[in-house]
Amino acid sequence: MTSSPAPTTPDATPRSSWIALAVLILGVSMALLDTTIVNVALPTIRTSLDASEGTLSWIISGYALAYGLALIPAGRVGDRVGHKWVFVVGLAGFTLASLWCGLASGSTELVVARVVQGLCGGIFFPAVTALIQLMFAGRTRGKAFAVMGAAIGFSTALGPIVGGLLIEAFGEAEGWRSIFFVNLPFGVLAVVAAAALLPRIVVGGTARGVDGVGLLLVTVALVAVLVPLIEGEDAGWPWWTWTSLVGGLLLLVAFAAWERRFVARGGNPLVPPRLFSHPAFTGGVILALVYFAAFTSIFFTVSIFWQSGLGHSALAAGIVSVPFALGSIVGASQSERLAHRLGRLVLVIGTGMVAIGLVSLWLVLWLVPVGDLTHWTLAAPLLVGGVGSGLFIAPNAQFIVATVDRADAGAASGVIGTMQRIGSAAGIAVIGSVLFGSLSLPPGRPTPEAVAESFAHAATMAMGTSAALSVAAFLLVFALPRRADRPVPPA
Repeated sequence: MTSSPAPTTPDATPRSSWIALAVLILGVSMALLDTTIVNVALPTIRTSLDASEGTLSWIISGYALAYGLALIPAGRVGDRVGHKWVFVVGLAGFTLASLWCGLASGSTELVVARVVQGLCGGIFFPAVTALIQLMFAGRTRGKAFAVMGAAIGFSTALGPIVGGLLIEAFGEAEGWRSIFFVNLPFGVLAVVAAAALLPRIVVGGTARGVDGVGLLLVTVALVAVLVPLIEGEDAGWPWWTWTSLVGGLLLLVAFAAWERRFVARGGNPLVPPRLFSHPAFTGGVILALVYFAAFTSIFFTVSIFWQSGLGHSALAAGIVSVPFALGSIVGASQSERLAHRLGRLVLVIGTGMVAIGLVSLWLVLWLVPVGDLTHWTLAAPLLVGGVGSGLFIAPNAQFIVATVDRADAGAASGVIGTMQRIGSAAGIAVIGSVLFGSLSLPPGRPTPEAVAESFAHAATMAMGTSAALSVAAFLLVFALPRRADRPVPPA
């Protein structure tokens, strides 16, 4: 049976819609928890599976890339068959992939399982925003999205601590498996509840098919670019890495040409070329790419340095990230109100605070002796950066969407979400290459002090790269319009 969309007045929103929202939030929380919980487990995964530096980057980048590439086609499939079953199938796949990650017997198998997990996360996430749009109306819809935003912030904040506690409880050798197994009971509960409680709302009108050729071209292109960025440093930058980079860039050009041809033939492209006729939108997309490359790579660096370099536990590494996570929650809670009052200035303030925080963090790693580094010495820069990140992430898509025609707002929103995830993948690839490329351990059996100094130098170089990206993001904010008054539709 097909139910009708949400009522038009907030008072008429049925109780069942709020129960359905709770189910959606549980799924979102699982996906977001997995973006941060894995960072603190990377050093123990490296030891347990004898994983290479490139593998550690793939564990994060592979998840983010697959997640981003699935967003747009999954949203369009949901428009055609109903978002409820796309959510159920995606979440069931995510839960099974979590089991696979936890059972992985080698590093290559773990990377493949993480890619599948990210793909499934990208499948069910667009259904969340689409169903909220369809189940709620007016100011009630805003409250529902606010609940979702708070859940995202809380899950992101909780990830490092939960990961650290699980590894502390189950041991350094195999405790990393528990960070994936923890998804199983919640995943089963969410899948059963979703099948029983989510409304089957089918959007009216005719949904056109997915641009399969375009999806294939952009996927192969991005993989061709990311593989040498992740593996190049470890392999010594042989000829194939440069060939792959050039080939990936040429495939991106071919993708752009195909999209134009596809539109000329009356098709529904993956990325509508007309969006990029707006220079401000192009700048906004680059901003999304650069910003997410900067901020998602911070804890990749900090977690590896804190554990492998300084010898602290996974729980201690999780505690280091708490100021950023708490700051992000505070910033996000005020971002909507400030965006309405200040317009683009809230994004300027947000990216400015992130840049100040990361530059300060880089200076701390550079100037403070390794023996004097504690989580307190990093707390203030991370808190400032976290507040700025919260101010930026919640409203930024709305301002970028405001640069295009109203009829293209849905397509623009999907492109932005995809570019954010691709930025995360590229950021980890680049920062991982800088971190491990700058790491030079003394030969033989180096002392703990020598190891700490070597990792401190590498972390300083990596954090300097993240800081430079954050400054670039600050400058790119000025490409966006001063005001953004339209809501962001689902991808």
